[in-house]
Amino acid sequence: MRIKFDTHTHTLASTHAYSTVSENATFAAKIGMDGFAVTDHAPAMPDAPHEWHFRNLKNLPKELFGRKILIGAELNILDLEGNVDLEDWLLKRLDVVNASIHSQAYKDCGARDHTSAYEAVIKNPDIDIICHCGSPDFMFDYEYIVKLAGEYNKLIEINNHTFYVRKGNVQNCRRIAELCKKHGTGIVVSSDAHFFTDIGNYREAVRMLYELEFPEGLVMNRTYESFREFMEGARGKKLCSWRLETC
Repeated sequence: MRIKFDTHTHTLASTHAYSTVSENATFAAKIGMDGFAVTDHAPAMPDAPHEWHFRNLKNLPKELFGRKILIGAELNILDLEGNVDLEDWLLKRLDVVNASIHSQAYKDCGARDHTSAYEAVIKNPDIDIICHCGSPDFMFDYEYIVKLAGEYNKLIEINNHTFYVRKGNVQNCRRIAELCKKHGTGIVVSSDAHFFTDIGNYREAVRMLYELEFPEGLVMNRTYESFREFMEGARGKKLCSWRLETC
């Protein structure tokens, strides 16, 4: 399974990441990627960039070294009501809006059931992708949420970084992938790269999907074009609409 567009990458704007947009693009070109989305952490994370970072993303080129560049964010889900940390008007202008629970920014860490948070995020029209949601600390009704995501044309992320830094999540991620297969819910496979040499690294995630005989047709970021077709068709979202030239 060849996956040529990376929907979840970080730059040194998230100060626990260490590469520039240019370094990420150079490496993406070197390994034959179609491109990637720049999705730094939204402001509620302790070391995240200011909101101005996201307001100014429109100045990034749409293509660099022949690779497509989409602009976005990794939002923090803030509470059981599914509130997030960037304003709606700004989310509508971003190409790729990821949403994750991070304990550093989530006020309801002590709750036992986090289904309501994920339900609200899925019903938020400005959010595209639910990211690394397999944490045993934030359990939810997997079947209900995966099925709901498909109904709302939202994507579930299978995050390769999890296999290295969140190993306690892997079994839950496997179950979530099985449910995506069962219900026909689309996924993306991402690197969650925090350094440029990890761009396009999906090794462990793809290994798991092969074991599950997961349908390639449900992997929406196989290429830039397959991702664009999903976003513009199923999601009704014109990519690069905040930037003057088309992608």
